[in-house]
Amino acid sequence: MGQMMANRIQRVRHELKRRELEVVKVRHLAPNYVSVTFKGETLHDFVSASYDDHVKFLISDEDRRDFTPRSYNNETCELVVEFALHATGAASDWARQATPGQIAVFGGPRGSMIIPMDYAWHVLAGDATALPAIRRRLEELPADAKVQVLVSGEEAAALSFDSAAQVQLQRYADSAALLAAIRALALPAGEGFFWFAGEASVAAQVRDAVFVDKGHPREAARISAYWKQGASGHHEDL
Repeated sequence: MGQMMANRIQRVRHELKRRELEVVKVRHLAPNYVSVTFKGETLHDFVSASYDDHVKFLISDEDRRDFTPRSYNNETCELVVEFALHATGAASDWARQATPGQIAVFGGPRGSMIIPMDYAWHVLAGDATALPAIRRRLEELPADAKVQVLVSGEEAAALSFDSAAQVQLQRYADSAALLAAIRALALPAGEGFFWFAGEASVAAQVRDAVFVDKGHPREAARISAYWKQGASGHHEDL
């Protein structure tokens, strides 16, 4: 079964391009959570084939950060990126003061891991940094999909999670409560996919809970550290 699962996940590469874009809209969706719409003719051939793709935000030649393409439109040449704001950090500082007319530079995505939508069940979990990918995936899933969503933080409490799918949504105050819920979670029967993103130390504990304690196949999961306490620009697939 593990090999069958591995073969179902398609990995594709994209042509890597540098795109200079203009900020055209800024929306504060929740405390410490900002949606920025970028526009530019170079987006006419932009491709993001998976909900957890990443583009590189080139804050400077030396400082680059990964962000999820929340949505994009090739016809209008627009790209939406949602920023979960940390207390400090170059990307968070930039997003706090973002205003229409500013210029930003992005590269990528370099590639996509396309996860099928017809699994018997899906689990999507994470902290504020995971919310753009989770919200995008929920909008993409069909009506017959069964999804458990476990999210933490004040941003998750304020945001909407729209989907045609059959969604069980659980919100938690912080990552400690989220981790406890994941450990206590009984994975449904049948072939399913588990997805998590968050802080590195929490992601490592989720990895052990899912793969070791629950015995879930590694081929049917993606667990990522989107950030690391005390470090800048950290991103790691576990």
